[in-house]
Amino acid sequence: MTHDQILPSDTPPPVLHRVGPYAAVTAAGVLARLPPRRLRRVLTVLRRGAAPADYDHALRARRAVTAVSTRCAGLYCLQRSLATAVLCRLHGTWPTWRTGIRTSPTAAHAWVEADGRPVGEPPDTASYHPMLTVAPDPRRS
Repeated sequence: MTHDQILPSDTPPPVLHRVGPYAAVTAAGVLARLPPRRLRRVLTVLRRGAAPADYDHALRARRAVTAVSTRCAGLYCLQRSLATAVLCRLHGTWPTWRTGIRTSPTAAHAWVEADGRPVGEPPDTASYHPMLTVAPDPRRS
């Protein structure tokens, strides 16, 4: 999926605060290999019981993920978005997770949203048409 990313210049979190992000990145690596239908089912189960994530919490999760993984800080938007969602879930919340496509130029992308806006993504994310979405559990909204 096709966004250029700049490696974050944030100071990495202390060692004890890296456990959650590392676990989320590892889980995301496994999830990213699943076929779309199965991935959607797994994420739907993961979101159960979680409160909707607010923008600041989701942004902190995204930054933590990109601080511990150069892959997630780079072009691997699927793994980054999955790791961000998993890390939010480890903290009891769930963002809206999406994948989408655009036609001009043709590209695919994966991202998370909170409070109705993409988290830490470039403005052109709005040009993608969502294809798969796993929103927060409607029973917790």
